[in-house]
Amino acid sequence: MKNNIRKIFACLLMGLLMVTSLAGCSSTASSGGGGGEGGGKILFIITDTNDTFRSLLCNSVVSAASSQGVALDMVETGADIQAQIDLLSAAKGKGYSAIILRSADASTAPQTNAAAGGLPVVYVNNEPSIDHLSPNEYIYVGSDEIQAGQYQAEYVLKKLGNPKTLNVIIFQGEAGHSATIGRTKAVKQTLKKNGCQANYVFVDTANWSDTEAKEKFGIFMKTGQSVDAVICNNDTMALGAIEAMKEYGLDYTKIPVCGIDATSDACASIMAGEMSFTVLQDAKNQAAAAVSAAVILGSGGNLSSVEGVTSDGKYVYVPFVPVDSSNASQYK
Repeated sequence: MKNNIRKIFACLLMGLLMVTSLAGCSSTASSGGGGGEGGGKILFIITDTNDTFRSLLCNSVVSAASSQGVALDMVETGADIQAQIDLLSAAKGKGYSAIILRSADASTAPQTNAAAGGLPVVYVNNEPSIDHLSPNEYIYVGSDEIQAGQYQAEYVLKKLGNPKTLNVIIFQGEAGHSATIGRTKAVKQTLKKNGCQANYVFVDTANWSDTEAKEKFGIFMKTGQSVDAVICNNDTMALGAIEAMKEYGLDYTKIPVCGIDATSDACASIMAGEMSFTVLQDAKNQAAAAVSAAVILGSGGNLSSVEGVTSDGKYVYVPFVPVDSSNASQYK
């Protein structure tokens, strides 16, 4: 039986979502393989694919579903929370067995859980509070954001000879996003734990954007302060910081610039001697784990034997991997 994976882009006009057909403005792609009967039918809701990592994650989810012989519908909703809730509410009646959700706002998890009408929800790329997760029902598949920030801080300390003080810039991602919060918190905690009194000379949101990071770096330069390390919540912002440092004549070989995701551009930058460090966020394995979890939960199973599942059954973690000049070529 053929496996049809339909990528459906929600067409939102005047706040009206065509939930009755789940069509909207759509495009369809098909691939051969097993049908959806054994693996159920999954609804994948994502805000957008504008960010480099989200784009890779989205493509990887579609690819993983195809590889596992699972029917999957993908809908882009933008930041429209109500659109997501409407889709969730209609999913059970449309024959879906599970939902993979990149939430527009993780704090709305109680509403999205309720809207799912008993279907399991596998959250990705925007982690809800642990209080809103439930074993084998509402789970999060991703990587431990604390680990990523810890790796960044540990690298900086080692690179600079374990200094007792540091002037640090932090460029943060989307305000309120679980990755922004977890990664930033871990950087600060790790520096402090290792006896480094960090002076945060500039901390601001750059929304995962190289352009915003470059602009914000220009604002920092007007303060007249010095900087010893630049730590960014993702690679795209780190690359923007590198561009700014080139313009202002700052030596990035002595001022380490760190990112997260290990995108191909970031790895190329490391190999060129520009960025110093990144952390691989493994989109392909996150996607494969999310699809596998959705299939298992959608068929009434549990995740107790799934690799990476936490003891409380609320998370499936895919490890981060430190990346520097010694191994960047593996990920480029």
